[in-house]
Amino acid sequence: MERKSGVLMHISTLWGDYSCGSFGKAANEFVDFLSDCGFTYWQVLPFCPADDYNSPYKSYSTFAGNPYFVDLEQLLQEGLIFENELTTAKQNTPYLCEFERLREERLELLFKASQRVKNAEEIEKFISGSPYILDFCEFMALKTANGQKPWWEWDCDKTDETILFGWKFVQFKFFEQWSKIKAYANQKGIKIIGDIPFYVAMDSSDVRKNTDQFMIDEKNIPYAVAGVPPDYFCEDGQLWGNPLYNWEEMRKTGYRWWSDRMSAMLKLFDGVRVDHFRAIESFWSVPYGEETARNGKWVKGPGMELISKIKELAKNKLIIAEDLGDITDEVNALVDESGFPGMRVVQFGFLGGESTHKPHNYKNNCVAYSGTHDNNTLLGYLWELSEDLRREMLEYCGYTDNDWNKGFDSMLRTLWQSAAGLVIVPIQDLLGYGADTRLNTPGRADGNWQFRITRDQLEKIDKEKFRRLNSLYYR
Repeated sequence: MERKSGVLMHISTLWGDYSCGSFGKAANEFVDFLSDCGFTYWQVLPFCPADDYNSPYKSYSTFAGNPYFVDLEQLLQEGLIFENELTTAKQNTPYLCEFERLREERLELLFKASQRVKNAEEIEKFISGSPYILDFCEFMALKTANGQKPWWEWDCDKTDETILFGWKFVQFKFFEQWSKIKAYANQKGIKIIGDIPFYVAMDSSDVRKNTDQFMIDEKNIPYAVAGVPPDYFCEDGQLWGNPLYNWEEMRKTGYRWWSDRMSAMLKLFDGVRVDHFRAIESFWSVPYGEETARNGKWVKGPGMELISKIKELAKNKLIIAEDLGDITDEVNALVDESGFPGMRVVQFGFLGGESTHKPHNYKNNCVAYSGTHDNNTLLGYLWELSEDLRREMLEYCGYTDNDWNKGFDSMLRTLWQSAAGLVIVPIQDLLGYGADTRLNTPGRADGNWQFRITRDQLEKIDKEKFRRLNSLYYR
């Protein structure tokens, strides 16, 4: 891999005035910031609509876009919303995503805008040429018609045409606005890495339209569901509850659904991180109805058959294999055979003893992170370490002074110095922020995904420091 660096930040974290980061001018300003610092990559999290707990890893569609990312100011400029409506939509705080308010107000405003368009034919043409997006729009309209019940409980098959077109409009604007941002980023030399959740939600257009591709019975009840086994972080494991793929049926179609999914992601991004990559080798199958993930078992996945399809589609685009968690020799062998770079997270390197996550063990074909969206911030992690482990980590990074709060830059420098082809740092670690800005804590239902930054905070980052790191270590 060519030596490069980048920043991890979800779109929702961007600054702005309307309760959530969006595809507005802040996105272009962030691209300018990355370019000024000498970064090459912007890694984002899944673009699909989030669930009731605000997580984008469990969505009504893996193909659709999050309506909250549609920029309102552009709609104002196009005459689709009015000044008083924009004023009413202004946020109460710039520091957190106001998800409850968004759920109550944003779709209503976007649907009003949809009734003022003069290019309905263009919108219909776009949607008809995107079958999975059309499936999603129909799914959401039917969900409204059925009182928001899950699809297997529906008894009404008629949609409100106004609501259906509202969803079509939202998706059209989502992809239209994003395409402009990506074009601007590429023009500035910035590449975008997307993120593809491995599993999809049971209550989704994906499963409803493709039931034969999932392990569910004729009554639409899963035989087993997804999760991960007990580990160092969670004694009961994690019971995700997603339906498992019917890999035998997928094989018969040449993995068509997965190929369509990867093709869609590769059109949106310059590279993709495949979440929970280890499940391609073996996945944890938990009998339906279990209350924890303890009583699951490992079942063989599709292996190189699926990976070969992904490689064929990706061509020269970057595919990152998220090979974290309960990793075996078989998983390591599959990652090596795929040729995809795996992930290394420096926080995992100092849990005691030797580790592949310690920077001296990084190889060129890997992506090294100070932390991911599921980790504490690097400073928060340092604060919570025992005194012995904290001293060991700081000494490892070349910092031996007594005031360990000043050792933060040494940890970042150690990542930049490493052999890893690509280094990615969450925006919180660029800012040097603590645990109160953590984006997500796995296993905790509330309080996640809310963190946002302001323009003032971004402007306080020492761009010269990162320009120098990128220059000094040839990134």
